[in-house]
Amino acid sequence: MSDWLPFIVSGVASGSIFALAALGLVLTQKTSGVFNFAHGAVAATGAYAFFELWQLRGLPWPLAAVVAIVVVGPLLGLVLEWVTRTLGDARVVMRIVATVGILLALQGGLTWAYGALTRRFPPFLPTGTFGLGGTRVGWDQLVAVLVALAGAIGLSLFLSRTRTGVAMRAVVDDAPLLDLMGTDPTRIRRMSWMIGAAFAAASGVLIGPFLGLDATLLTLLVVQAFGAAAIGRFASLPLTYVGGLAVGILSACVTKVAADVPGIAGLPPGIPFIVLFAVLVLLPKRLPTDRRRRRPTILAAVSAPPRPGRAAVIVVAVAAVVVPHVVGARLPVYMAGAALALIFLSLGLLVWTAGQVSLCHAAFAAVGAAAFYHLTGSGVPWFLALLLTGLVTVPLGALVAVPAIRLAGIYLALATFGFGILFQQVFYSTDMMFTTINQRVIPRPAGFSSDMAYYYVLLGVLAAAMVFVAVVLRSRLGRLLRALADSPLALTTQGTTVSVSLTLVFCISAFLAGIGGALLGGVTEAINGSGFGPFNSLLWVAVIVLAGVRLFRGAVVAALAVAVVPSYSSISPELQTTLFGMLAVAAALLADGAVDVGRPFRRWASASEGRATSPVAARTAGRLGPMATEAGR
Repeated sequence: MSDWLPFIVSGVASGSIFALAALGLVLTQKTSGVFNFAHGAVAATGAYAFFELWQLRGLPWPLAAVVAIVVVGPLLGLVLEWVTRTLGDARVVMRIVATVGILLALQGGLTWAYGALTRRFPPFLPTGTFGLGGTRVGWDQLVAVLVALAGAIGLSLFLSRTRTGVAMRAVVDDAPLLDLMGTDPTRIRRMSWMIGAAFAAASGVLIGPFLGLDATLLTLLVVQAFGAAAIGRFASLPLTYVGGLAVGILSACVTKVAADVPGIAGLPPGIPFIVLFAVLVLLPKRLPTDRRRRRPTILAAVSAPPRPGRAAVIVVAVAAVVVPHVVGARLPVYMAGAALALIFLSLGLLVWTAGQVSLCHAAFAAVGAAAFYHLTGSGVPWFLALLLTGLVTVPLGALVAVPAIRLAGIYLALATFGFGILFQQVFYSTDMMFTTINQRVIPRPAGFSSDMAYYYVLLGVLAAAMVFVAVVLRSRLGRLLRALADSPLALTTQGTTVSVSLTLVFCISAFLAGIGGALLGGVTEAINGSGFGPFNSLLWVAVIVLAGVRLFRGAVVAALAVAVVPSYSSISPELQTTLFGMLAVAAALLADGAVDVGRPFRRWASASEGRATSPVAARTAGRLGPMATEAGR
């Protein structure tokens, strides 16, 4: 037992921080019905704000902590509340993309301002230790445990004993009734978002000294609080707190086991996501549902197969063919764009045609790239290896379709996001994928090794994939997928098995994404896991929403936006990520008419017309008319 005690102590400390972050996440989920994917980015922003005020501005650390937690966190909470309230009756994909866009904007902005390298985060809590059962416990660990415990108890008492807390619980059940009783639901939701963001900022401040200052690492680690929230079924604060402790202890104990079993070295960081995935898939009926009515949306782009005009197709085809002759040294970015267009086409098939939100699409492309390396290395001819690569990726698509059969909306997005992170942490460093060296060499087809020749290979494969997708859309399966996006219940009542359609569309999407990943590796003739991380999946979903609901046009526009346009700009990659995030939020707000951009102009026009036709204006014009005419003479 003495061998396990240090790991248990460490697990309780880290689990307490997970619990603290998860409490804020569950609070905002309960009161707004929107899952905040930017929760980890809020935590990272709180940690950076604390570091800036304490280390760079010279404020005492208690004052810097108060500002970061009580000021910076709630301000971000207000922004999130406004965005999510505006999107209250928008489609699920738009509400997901809005918080994902805020995540990308915050993470990119922090990386741009402070650099991508991890900075040392000096400890601010006491670093001494004391004995407990034969092991040493840090005072900073004890403080983290006590802060999380105080936060859990205080929040529970606040929700049960205060008028505002009771109103926070009531706003979930019936917001209009709460409004009739004289309490503004918007004010209550705003307060809950401020408290939730403050909890996230506090978790970032506490965990910063253990990790260092790294925007991506801080964001990803706080995302592990998703597992604790899942144990609490995104509703129970006590269970969420216990879940945070359980996740922390289990991860720490698996770390001890992994020290003796190198094959599972990547498993400990993935424990929270195993928990998340298991709870979502095994207990879907126990998860809270969003009771609010949604505004019906008519999507002409997905209610019928796209029918581009012949002239447009000819123009695009000619432009694509002449690209190598006019872009010069920038041809590699157009090659990358052609490969990415195939990946975006596969993602758009899920999002726009079938109405499914997948946040693990980068994993499909990664499996395709790794499988292509193994196939070509085994002597399989290049084009046959490319086809087999897609087939190898199909079982992974079928596996991801399992939660899609049992889940929908935000919970499907959560399950796929957790699956993507788990897949990266467990498999990317193995010999099956990219190894610990994180590098694989990808060949080009014989006779097409030059950039221009390989570009035309990419173009040909992309054109064939588009024809294949067009055939699928015009088939019975395409009609079923469009009906699935409109109303799965109506499809079921007609005697159609929804699970078969879901499985097929995920398999087709994985097939195309796997081929796209293999082609993308051929652009640089080398691949590594960094290009297929889970945050790439978030970025791709945000970009596909920016590109619009037209499947083929959107795939091309998204690929150009990610691969080609940045090469013509001097903006740093970090600022580009921030820009993509901000544009994704704007697109989500405007897509379903959540923000009516014409309203101010209509108000101004209406007011102007009222002034022009008012009796006072008419009498004034009548009296001043002769005077104005005389003055004009």
